[in-house]
Amino acid sequence: MAIISTLIGVFAPLFLILSPFTSYTDQILSIHRTRTSAGFALDIPGIMLTASILKIFYWPGARYDISLLVQAFLMVGVQITLLKVALDNRPPWRGERPFSEMGKSLLETGTGRPFDFWKWKQQRPYWEYLLYLAFGLLALHAILQPDGSSLYTRCIGGLGLTIEATLPLPQLYANYRAQSCKGFRVSVLANWLFGDMMKMGYFFASEPGRVPWAFKLCGMFQAGCDACLGIQYWMYGNGETAGDIETRLS
Repeated sequence: MAIISTLIGVFAPLFLILSPFTSYTDQILSIHRTRTSAGFALDIPGIMLTASILKIFYWPGARYDISLLVQAFLMVGVQITLLKVALDNRPPWRGERPFSEMGKSLLETGTGRPFDFWKWKQQRPYWEYLLYLAFGLLALHAILQPDGSSLYTRCIGGLGLTIEATLPLPQLYANYRAQSCKGFRVSVLANWLFGDMMKMGYFFASEPGRVPWAFKLCGMFQAGCDACLGIQYWMYGNGETAGDIETRLS
């Protein structure tokens, strides 16, 4: 048992650090190669960028394991690349409004989201949101100078990890609506599932206090959602979507 714990302690941090590349490189290349991001949930980079930025600002107060901090920085870089490629190759959208029109009524939006969040037609609002989030948190840190026991530290840590735990939900919904997993790379799913096993082993094999319980709870929820994605892939496959079949038969 001690040998297994030692191996997990050595290899799990390395896997966590490299996971942004192993999980998303194939998806980025696939979108670039096919020139379309249809079937890929654009919310995935939105969730991961928001969560990773929050986790970066959570570290000065919580001082959690350094490998998780390095992973968060690398994840930001990979997800920015994925977002750019997905936006450049997304199919036509309808009903989106620029971020600058936030003053309009929520009832006027066409996506069912407040201010059409993360459904904008132009690319600029996506980058504006990320800059506002990062510089807003930087300003709050400079003003509050939080420590590990502060309410602010606990709030941004809990928020970041909760947001990350919802990562599979947009893809689950997109697959359900399309009745297909077309556009979602099986390599991403495989890395998510393998990553869940590595994370759970590392989180629970680590010394007490090294990994906060918030990481463990959110990791367990995300692992359950990833397992549901695996069931969807087994049920639907990556063939024609319901929309493709309807178009072909019409």
